[in-house]
Amino acid sequence: MALSGVHKNKGELRIHESLDELRTDLADYVAELSEASVKERGVFAIALSGGSLIGLMGKLCEAPYNKTVDWSKWYIFWADERVVAKNHADSNYKLAKDGLLSKVSIVPSHVHSINDSVSAEEAADDYEFAIRQLVKTRVVSVSEISDCPKFDLILLGLGPDGHVASLFPNHPALNEREEWVTFITDSPKPPPERITFTLPVINSASNVAVVVTGESKAESVHLAIDDIGPDSPLIPARMVQPAMGKLVWFLDKLAASKLDSNLNK
Repeated sequence: MALSGVHKNKGELRIHESLDELRTDLADYVAELSEASVKERGVFAIALSGGSLIGLMGKLCEAPYNKTVDWSKWYIFWADERVVAKNHADSNYKLAKDGLLSKVSIVPSHVHSINDSVSAEEAADDYEFAIRQLVKTRVVSVSEISDCPKFDLILLGLGPDGHVASLFPNHPALNEREEWVTFITDSPKPPPERITFTLPVINSASNVAVVVTGESKAESVHLAIDDIGPDSPLIPARMVQPAMGKLVWFLDKLAASKLDSNLNK
């Protein structure tokens, strides 16, 4: 049975006894948001990340979700991407295609991946332009309080260093306020060249889910969620605070093991 509760302004915490329970809960959550968005807007605009996230979304490819979700209404984006060829082992697109998108009835033209034949800077500019066109046609909503796109759901993982998307600790990209999509050429983990949604875009989403498993992430979960002193490092994940949207943390027991929260006691 998952423990669930709201942790002040850090969103809803869902702590799961097992990975299987987390996968099922995550599939239910995504399917419910998809249904609600399609009912309200006629489409579901979702942004994915890489890492272990795609594997944890795997139950969406199985019954009942593979039949009950209206895949034809999904529009797929990436909150961050490595600037490599689409068939490269490091590509988040390839990871999602192999692990999820090729197994369900997604409309190919609804899958918005980066231009993999240009520089990181050009890829970021191209991706932002593509999103701006889809905001104009309301495939992607627009925030009520800024000009940022308002994705129906942005799914994020969490690095042991506290990074989300490709926003790394103490990196200048964290301070970007004008661009929707920015680029980095000095990622502390390979590959070095990446594009990433900026914090204003992440925090303009209707829903943001951060999915974290494993003991190696426990300290970052603690630093992101708990009330910590002013001398503690301000990690990127702590800056994920949707202005009007809802934030949910999907954690297994190991990832939640260092939380001060009574939820995990």
